[in-house]
Formats: sequence, structure tokens, C-alpha cells
Amino acid sequence: MTRSVWLKADDEVGDWEARRRRITAGLEAGVDWVLVDRRDVDRVRELGRVDVAAFAGDDVHVMDAENDEGNEPDAVVVGKNGEGDGTVDLPSDLSGSADLTTLRRHDGPGGAYVRILGPEYESFAETAAGDAEYTLVVGEDWQIIPLENLIARIGEETDLVAGVRSAEEAQTAFETLEIGADAVLLDTDDPDEIRATVEARDATERERLDLVSATVTEIEEAGSADRVCVDTASMLEHDEGMLVGSMSRGLFFVHAETADSPYVASRPFRVNAGAVHAYVRTPDGGTKYLSELKSGDEVQIVDTEGETREAIVGRVKIEKRPMFRIEAELENGDRIETLLQNAETIKVATGSGRKAVTELEAGDGMLVRYEDVARHFGEVVEESIIEK
Repeated sequence: MTRSVWLKADDEVGDWEARRRRITAGLEAGVDWVLVDRRDVDRVRELGRVDVAAFAGDDVHVMDAENDEGNEPDAVVVGKNGEGDGTVDLPSDLSGSADLTTLRRHDGPGGAYVRILGPEYESFAETAAGDAEYTLVVGEDWQIIPLENLIARIGEETDLVAGVRSAEEAQTAFETLEIGADAVLLDTDDPDEIRATVEARDATERERLDLVSATVTEIEEAGSADRVCVDTASMLEHDEGMLVGSMSRGLFFVHAETADSPYVASRPFRVNAGAVHAYVRTPDGGTKYLSELKSGDEVQIVDTEGETREAIVGRVKIEKRPMFRIEAELENGDRIETLLQNAETIKVATGSGRKAVTELEAGDGMLVRYEDVARHFGEVVEESIIEK
């Protein structure tokens, strides 16, 4: 499931200057959607590129007339100043709702905004899900129970967007019933909370990998080869690096160059990853050859606990350098290997901590990601492939 963050920025936030500040903070943080009143659609697009949803207003004919002015949103949302927020009483037959009639008359993606003011509004959200691509639900006194109910009942019919006011609430919404809401509608002016909510979204998409120890059986000088340094557009932490190797089933953890040395300054954006033929793991769980990487590509960053995130490649440096061939054995007896540059600045994770490859010895345990699979063009395939 791909999660998203919607930012509420309608007239309830304040005047345009207040709305603009909130929207700008959202754009800088990386929100996916901005929800505004119809008149602000073009204003938002002038600020930056983002999907824009707009409240429909009272009359769908007014919406259609305004379309001629070029302010068509990416999605129209009904429910504000109507039945969805309690301004107008709900009908006894929910399927005959005026809000939903407006939604059905709109040609394009649509959503329903529902404040859960009581059990009947929970039922209204369920009914709306039959017509709405997006069902935005905002809890009042009760939040978790209605959200659990709606995830269970309509989670597969619509994109369920839960109203939240903080990153902590967003994380709870993403985790509710282990399935979670598809998205959150964030209502805050705090740039820190907006950034933290986007981070909570990103965290739900990340893998957690099982890393194991493989025992070094051989380390030998292998002559010169074309070596690849991957310079990312992110600052990497001390315990982070990349997974690389000569065999796709066994990738070695190589630290980023975050440590200073007496002779070389740290380069905390860089991983000296190995020779051009080697694989590197990508965020989708696939692999690429190091030689294929270019500026703008994404690579997977992993820490020594197996937590992952994505980073954009800013630059790739390929130079001829002396190399080591490193072979290691798994508990199951399988042997994997890779080539790493013969230099003190290249560090790997071992049982005794961070260690330069120039200090590696037979018997050291190296941190690796092992998958007993075959790959073709980076994708897992069910066939027999021999790598040696």
C-alpha cells in the first residue's frame, strides 16, 4: 500500500497569507495533496507542484462554470458546509444525500468529507465510500474506534483518509488494525509536525531487512578494477551504508564514509561500493549493477539494524583502483563474495564493530543480506542460476 499525506488549507485555517504559509511548509516537507477551497486551486499551483483537491461548494453548476477559468482541481471533495460536516442534517435515506448527488454529477475523481459526529456519520462515510475515490473522515471525541470500523468495512472500496493534527496521530492512523488508513488529512500550521508526518508516511513504506553474519574465508588482493563511488544527495548516518556484492543472493553491508581519518576528511554522503559489475540493492527490493547507476536514480540505504530508507544518487564516480576479493560463508555453507577497494577508508560491519577492509582477516564475521533466490535484470525469478 502506498500512503499519502493530505494537508488541509481551506478558509478555516485563516486568510490567504496564513493558508499560503501552511501550504508552503507542506510543499517543502513533501506532502502529496493540498485540500483547499475552490478559489485557491490556481494559487496553490503557482506555489509548487502538488496534487490539489478542492471543496465543491454548494452547487455543482458553479463548479462547472469555474472550470472555464482553468482552476480544475485534481479531485473535488463534497461535504463541507453540507451533510458531511453537520451543517445540513443527514437524510433518513443516506443514499439520497445531496452531497453524494453532487459527487455523482462531477466528472472526475471525487472525495467525501465526513466529520464523525456520531454513529450515523460513520454510516454516512460507509455509504459515501461507494461513490468516492477518497473518503476523508475526521474524528471528534472518538477517533480510533470509528477508524477501526471504517478500515474493516470500507478499506478496500475507497482510499480512506483519516483526519489528524499531529505526526503522532498520523502514525497511529497508519498503523490502526495493522492495515492502517491509506492517507491522513493533516490540520496544523507547525512546519515541524508537517515534516514529521511526511516522515511517518515514508517510514510505513520502508522495508526492515534481516541481516545475518557471514564468516570471512578468504581475503586476497585482486589487482586493479573499475571501482564505483556512489555519492548520494543525502547525509548518511554513522551506522548506515549500502548492500553490495558480486552475487545477487548475498549482498555485503558497506559503511558510508562517515568517519574521519588522519589523512582523509569524511564524506558522509558517499559509499565506496565496489567494482562496476557488482549489484546494489534498490528501494523496491530489486538490484542494479553499480555501472548502471546515474544521477537521479534511487538506492536503498540500510543501517546495521536492518532499517532502510531511500536516497537519490547525486553522482557516480568510476575510477581504476586496487581491489580486494572477499569471500564469506553463511551458516548453511553457501559462499558469497565481492570486490572492494583496497583502502583504509572502506569500512564494513563485523562482529567486533566497524572495521576497515584492509584489516579484515579470515574468521571475521561480516554483516550481509542473504536471499536464496535467483535474479534476472534485478528481479527475483524462479529458476536455477549459478553464480561463482
